[in-house]
Amino acid sequence: MAVFLLAGGGPDPGGPRALTEDEANRLAIARFRNYEARGRAVTITVPGATGGLTVTGSVDYRGKVGYGVVRGSGRDTSSDGLIQWTATSVYVHPMAHAPAHAPASPPGSGWYDRPLQASGSALDTSLAIALKLGSDRPDNAELLPQNGAAWWGRDQVDGHRVDVMTGPASPDRSGTAGNVRYWVGPDGTMYRVRVRVESEEQPVVIAFDSRTYVPVEPVPGVTPAR
Repeated sequence: MAVFLLAGGGPDPGGPRALTEDEANRLAIARFRNYEARGRAVTITVPGATGGLTVTGSVDYRGKVGYGVVRGSGRDTSSDGLIQWTATSVYVHPMAHAPAHAPASPPGSGWYDRPLQASGSALDTSLAIALKLGSDRPDNAELLPQNGAAWWGRDQVDGHRVDVMTGPASPDRSGTAGNVRYWVGPDGTMYRVRVRVESEEQPVVIAFDSRTYVPVEPVPGVTPAR
């Protein structure tokens, strides 16, 4: 199981301190907002010793499936192509020249599947975290401060004013572990998540884009678990 380490805060730290009631309420509904929207467009930046990876795509929080383009930088370009993932499996479609954005409908052939690794892969850990950032019910706001959630500072993301907060200490839930840092807007919208994973010095960053969410179509022949 991946061990999550504390990621850096925003440019106006000011914390840490206990959450106010309003901040706790907004953090409590942040994952539910993603589920309520059905899905979000995301960019996942994954560090790596030989060059990082960037996944640009969408996560369907009701269908529990993600889909997009993965592109490598530096020497790490062997993973370039289309990618789709569930809580247990990863499907890859290698491409020598991966497009900037994935086609709305996945190709009907050329896919290879493998299990999603529970440890040892920064990419798989990042995919698992991204998939768990949506929930069909809000968290308990009263329990968040009691379980270690905290306010760390203020920041701006794409012109939006946000508060930077850490979640409760729940190491069994990779999307809400206490060492994951969230950028949350005044209405509970999640704009960014940042976390370190045990195998990398730099943090993984999951940015929720302003691009319109495009519903995810499963790879042909695959039915995601619900």
